[in-house]
Amino acid sequence: MIAFVSGEVAALGPSTAVVAVGGVGMALHCTPGTLAGLRLGAEARLATSLVVREDSLTLYGFADDDERQVFELLQTASGVGPRLAQAMLAVHSPDALRAAVAGGDEKALMAVPGIGKKGAQKLLLELRDRLGEPTGVLPGARSGGSALPPASWRDQLHAALVGLGYAAREAEEAVSAVAPQAAAAGDSPQVGQLLKAALQSLNRAR
Repeated sequence: MIAFVSGEVAALGPSTAVVAVGGVGMALHCTPGTLAGLRLGAEARLATSLVVREDSLTLYGFADDDERQVFELLQTASGVGPRLAQAMLAVHSPDALRAAVAGGDEKALMAVPGIGKKGAQKLLLELRDRLGEPTGVLPGARSGGSALPPASWRDQLHAALVGLGYAAREAEEAVSAVAPQAAAAGDSPQVGQLLKAALQSLNRAR
């Protein structure tokens, strides 16, 4: 098992990062939040999980070991593969997922693209004894209150574009450019698709 990779960030894409390790470029599938914390040419250390299929070997990268562990635990639930597990972590932090499962919060899980009401109910049952209790203070949590909603698609998209090396002003313009597409998607726009559209708009502008 490849527990982590450490090296210079050689390339960044809408959903992947390439880290140079011993002269080899390791391609890792990452959430927008993880990508936002990387910079081209800078050193990075990402926890990893290798998913083995008959016809492929896919490496997923994470900001820390906790995120990787939750990614793997999510896949112990029936019907949850690596893509859905990654989508869940793209919308919620590990602790936010623990809090949602511990509190039986269907709506939090339904905020993830691909999870409906019945799927959320099933996941709550299967994961309740697997994820455990939240380990710390949730990002944005109020003292003595519940957690704030997860970051909006605008915040996630802006952070991902800045992480890819675009200036804050360019990122803001790209976010505005894809706003109609996000509105058409309703309450749960997919950040990955919006990121691809935003990158296309930036390339046309150059």
